[in-house]
Amino acid sequence: MSTDAGMQAWLASRAATWRELTPRLEALERSRNHSAAEALQAIELYRSLGRDLSIARRLLPDSRVTKALERSYAKLHSIIYRKPHDWRARTLLLFREEIPEVVRELRGAIFWVTLLFALSAGAGWWLVSSYPELISLLASEQMINHVESGKLWTDDMVNVAPSSVLSLGILSNNIAVSLMALCVGVFFGLGTIYIIATNGLTLGAMFAFTHHHGLAGGLLKFVIAHGVVELSVICLAGAAGTMLGEALIRPTHPTRRESFQHAAGKASRLMLLCALLLIGCGFIEGYISPDPDFPMISRVIIGFGYGVVMIGALTGHLFGRRFVKSSVRSAAAS
Repeated sequence: MSTDAGMQAWLASRAATWRELTPRLEALERSRNHSAAEALQAIELYRSLGRDLSIARRLLPDSRVTKALERSYAKLHSIIYRKPHDWRARTLLLFREEIPEVVRELRGAIFWVTLLFALSAGAGWWLVSSYPELISLLASEQMINHVESGKLWTDDMVNVAPSSVLSLGILSNNIAVSLMALCVGVFFGLGTIYIIATNGLTLGAMFAFTHHHGLAGGLLKFVIAHGVVELSVICLAGAAGTMLGEALIRPTHPTRRESFQHAAGKASRLMLLCALLLIGCGFIEGYISPDPDFPMISRVIIGFGYGVVMIGALTGHLFGRRFVKSSVRSAAAS
């Protein structure tokens, strides 16, 4: 048999298999969950296709058949070696490992942002206690009128709107404030400092103003159930915002753009958890905080209990992360 005749015979024997390649590869690419038998068939097809491509390159270099086989081989290679797509495992890894790593990296920033918030709240208290007229710069006229008439502006919240609508509005506002604290970090962190300081100043001023009219206890009763986590999330968002600013001021990658993208990726993971925590805050603030039937002790238990849940989520222990001693971690790292 001549070489041409042998080549024609080989092409004829493989033509049917090659015609089936396209639908088979499309089916493999569409599906992410394959049985063991399907995986073995794909591997066998990969080997067979590799042999065919090797022969085609030797006998028919630069031909359309060879180029088509190369494309199919490359596509099958990418299908076999793509990362497994298990969204459950990926989500668990995100909350159990990746987010706690970001929180650990931001420990210093979280401390300083929280300190800034506390000092700003103290400054707001002192300013309004010393100069009560300054409250008009931080609170609306309607709020001031309510307090001066002996009532909190929160007393009629449930009467104005149903709890479900109220909860949704509060959730939207909380997420907007947190995102603002994060996003203004692009101004080299100065925007985040302004947002955190302004929120702290306003909180302290409102407590001072209500204290002056004998209503600070009522305001604390309203805030305590949701405020522990809500204020903590604002500080977390502020810490993430400072990370964006630091990435621009002191890049850790070859370019500022790459450094900012890396920081933004880490901040977005933390903000996902913050958004989930704020959903709980919105529910509490819509259904529990404005309800006068809930006693103070119940509000304290809810507030600090939810705070414990937040800490468990931030450290990953809520999702099954194990406690690892620092000495063991250091030895593993070395």
